[in-house]
Parts: sequence; C-alpha cells; structure tokens
Amino acid sequence: MAFAVSSGRPDYTGNFIPEIWSGKLIENFYDATVLAAISNTDYEGEIRSMGDTVNIRTTPEITIKSYVKGQTLAVENPDKAKLQLIIDKGEYFACVEDDVDQVQSDIALMDMWSKDASERMKIKIDQRVLTDLLPDVSANNKGTTAGAISGNIDLGVAGTPEALTKSNVIDKIVDMGTVLDEANCPEGDRFLVIPAKMAGLIKQSDLKDASITGDNTSPLRNGRLGMIDRFTVYVSHNLKKTTGGEFSVIGGHKMGFTFASQMTNMETIRSETTFGNIIRGLQVYGYKVVKPEALATMIVTV
Repeated sequence: MAFAVSSGRPDYTGNFIPEIWSGKLIENFYDATVLAAISNTDYEGEIRSMGDTVNIRTTPEITIKSYVKGQTLAVENPDKAKLQLIIDKGEYFACVEDDVDQVQSDIALMDMWSKDASERMKIKIDQRVLTDLLPDVSANNKGTTAGAISGNIDLGVAGTPEALTKSNVIDKIVDMGTVLDEANCPEGDRFLVIPAKMAGLIKQSDLKDASITGDNTSPLRNGRLGMIDRFTVYVSHNLKKTTGGEFSVIGGHKMGFTFASQMTNMETIRSETTFGNIIRGLQVYGYKVVKPEALATMIVTV
C-alpha cells in the first residue's frame, strides 16, 4: 500500500520492493556466514515461516562385500531416507527510515543497510549455532581421551584447555585430523573454525612443509586461512568463548550437521510515532547434528 507524501518527494513505501531487499539480505548473509561453508545446506522444500519443515538430502551408506569369483552378486537398495529439519528459530530487525533520508531513492544506502543487517544476522546466528553444536559432538572426538581407536589424544576440556603457541598450534590441528581419521570421517570437505588469535599463531608458525598446507602455495589467502592437514580453515569471531578466555574450536566434515535459513518476512509500514517508514524483516533457520562422529572440538587458550 502506498502512502501519500508531499509534492516533490518520492513515494518511498510504493518504491520499496520487499523481494529485492529480502534477496539482498539472504545473499549477503550466506556470503558472510561460515555456516554455509561448513554444513550440509542441500534441502528440499520451501521455507515460508517459522515452524516449517524441510527435507535434508543425506548420503546413503553403501555396504562393501567380499567377492568370490563366479558368485551371484547381492544387490542392495541403499537407504535414501531424507532427514526432516524443523525451522524453529528466528531473528528479526526493525528500523525506521525518516522521510528526510530518502533511503529508497539511494541505492547505495539501501545496499549499506542490507549489508549491515546481514552482518549482524550472521554474528547472532553464527554465535548460536557454533555454540549449540558442541554438546552433540561425539564423545570420542573431544576431551582429554579423544580418539575412537587410540583414546589418548588430548583436545582439552573446560578448565584444562590446550595452551596453544606458535610451536604447537599445527600439531594440535593434526591431532584433530587424527581424531576424525579414527572416526572414519571422509578426508574431503573437512573444515576447521578457529579464533583470530589462533590464526595469528598459525601465521607465525613454520608452514613450509607442503604436506601441511596441501599444496605448494602459502595457505594465507582468499580471506580464509587455506588448507592445513586436509582442513579448510576459517577464522570466526563467533566461536564460544568463556570468561576465562577459553575458545571452543570446532572442526569436522560438512555432513556432520545441517543448516537451512530463509528471509521469510520483509515489509514496510508507516510509523505512527515519527514521519517515516518502518522496515522490518524476519529470518528463520534451523540446524541439527546428524553425524556426531563427523565433528570434533578442541578447547584452547591462545
């Protein structure tokens, strides 16, 4: 609905296109968040509102059988069951654009608003998800006795974290890789999310060995730290941190948890208390750990 405005001024509400704003916000969110890179976001279904359910596509487990020459092959039909994910969480923003600001006629300002809203959504949602995942990590992939086979890899616990230095930081990352190896976690699509101070230690460490970086190129590139022991390393300021300065580093494989999100509501209404329009939006999302053995966590101080 368009509201009348004084002569010579643009009709902001009439020019406001919710679909454009919604598209910009969700696109900017997925560009900024680490969650899209470290989770399974392959889902079927349309997210219209909080409480909706989508079907997550999962990889079936194929049975490997021994073969004897001339035998009749047993053909299986792998389980293609889809995991249902409930979109049960939401975050919103609501702000007013004063008539004197001419926001709707200023595309650059509109972009600034959408990018800022997306960035703040990213911070809120990343913090929540990266913290909520931790209790669901397999018991074999965390703590002082990690390792499904060895049972003697120390990944730290609350109160007794791993104290990282530039001399041992790579070794501890390799330990996390070993823990995932013992859990039969695929080597491709592994990720590691670390705090900025840990990234600083990596940059000070000796990364000359190509077997560590995975190639002959410096891993410090492209806004992410690069590859270290099969992990694509991401820096995030949104990892769980205690008052004592302990960070919960999280790593694993993309199949470990699912994540789905959508900007479902984007609208503008005339403000009753000022001369301007209120722009408000609701982003809904859901997430779930589906393979606890494909995730690992390490508690560290830096």
